[in-house]
Amino acid sequence: MPNDPVPDLLVRATEVLEGEFGSLPDFDAASDTARNPEAMARVLDTVAHRLGNNYPYFHPLYAGQMLKPPHPVARAAYALAMVLNPNNHARDGGRASSEMEIEAVAHIAGMFGWTEFLGHLTSGGTQANLEALWVAGQLAPGRRIVGSEQAHYTHQRISSVLKLEYASIAADRRGRMDMEALESELRKGDVSTVVVTLGTTAIGAVDPLDQVVALRRRYGFRIHVDAAYGGYFRLISDALDSPARAAYAALDQADSIVVDPHKHGLQPYGCGSILFRDPAVGRFYKHDSPYTYFTSKELHLGEISLECSRAGATAVALWATQQLLPLTPGGEFAQGLACGRAAALELDRRLRLDPRFEPLTAGAPELDIVVWKLNAASPEQSSHLAHKVFLACATVDLHLALVQLPVAWFEPAGAGTAESAQEYVTCLRSVLMKPEHEAWLDRIWEKLIAACAKAEG
Repeated sequence: MPNDPVPDLLVRATEVLEGEFGSLPDFDAASDTARNPEAMARVLDTVAHRLGNNYPYFHPLYAGQMLKPPHPVARAAYALAMVLNPNNHARDGGRASSEMEIEAVAHIAGMFGWTEFLGHLTSGGTQANLEALWVAGQLAPGRRIVGSEQAHYTHQRISSVLKLEYASIAADRRGRMDMEALESELRKGDVSTVVVTLGTTAIGAVDPLDQVVALRRRYGFRIHVDAAYGGYFRLISDALDSPARAAYAALDQADSIVVDPHKHGLQPYGCGSILFRDPAVGRFYKHDSPYTYFTSKELHLGEISLECSRAGATAVALWATQQLLPLTPGGEFAQGLACGRAAALELDRRLRLDPRFEPLTAGAPELDIVVWKLNAASPEQSSHLAHKVFLACATVDLHLALVQLPVAWFEPAGAGTAESAQEYVTCLRSVLMKPEHEAWLDRIWEKLIAACAKAEG
């Protein structure tokens, strides 16, 4: 593991925090175990050993799922806040942390050019997307929600929970929502909200938001952008391919946006966020509470969220990270995103030069997720070989992921058949979201080649 500055930083910051409450009289903890550091040390040693039964998510050789280690300042700020354990539901439960949440969310909204908006943190993208679709249902009860077949599966599940009809729209060979298929649904006249994904879970595809905005002028509907994974790429959108650039340039036209700071935002789980362009939707959150909102005339975050108790430590960690690494194009945070994307493009380039591998026919990754299948005589054999390589990679400490994709995505344009359009193949998938992945790509490649030789031997 890398040298960890958190313990020393936390000791110093804890002393500062204790000074803030230095006028209070001392007291002894009521719990006997709280005064027994030896017993706690034994338990924590056991915890540490148990946690060793994990993949090394923090290391550059972990390039599988969407797991990015929190920044040290986020971990330190979170632990510091836990001395108080604030609750950001009401101001009297989290005065400072509520203010920090409001400021931190405003910084996220600023990435998209929003200054007037309604927003807050959530426990993650699922809750954030639920709130977005709940508001959509309040505005247009009984009308349909539609999203790409490559959108996260929770949109369909959330719609079911909310008793809203949901329809999947076909995706093209780049994993992006097909505009002809979308317009066919819009002509039916009963769509209230289109879910647009910027950074799909499977391959990091970017739906053409700019084209969806153009369709809205003709058909009239809300646009909800699920940018849980890809939202921060707005900071480096000028470096993306033209279609993705156009999509990100239209983000300010969305009606609601979800971004997960616990993905690319260097935060601990769980930290999501939901933003609404029209602050007036806050009226749907209004409720009466005879015991909660009387200690301050300032906004209580529980008045604009569906969740009640929420960890104030989450807001403190996010605020601290954004103070250290501002969300500005060209800054250190943005440069980290650019490193991950550069690693993905280089891995894709190498894969295309090696006859054992077959990346997506339609082109290079749009963000920092790379997928490829193993060349074999049939999809079944390719899938079997992918599993073998996946396991062989783990034996040399390289950790990838598996994903099932349509066979047609690996065929030349126009060459697919009706059968291949319905057939899937298991592929290898690598999420190169750590800044260190660029520097480690040679070692990642060496281990991948070694694993392939082992799997084929």
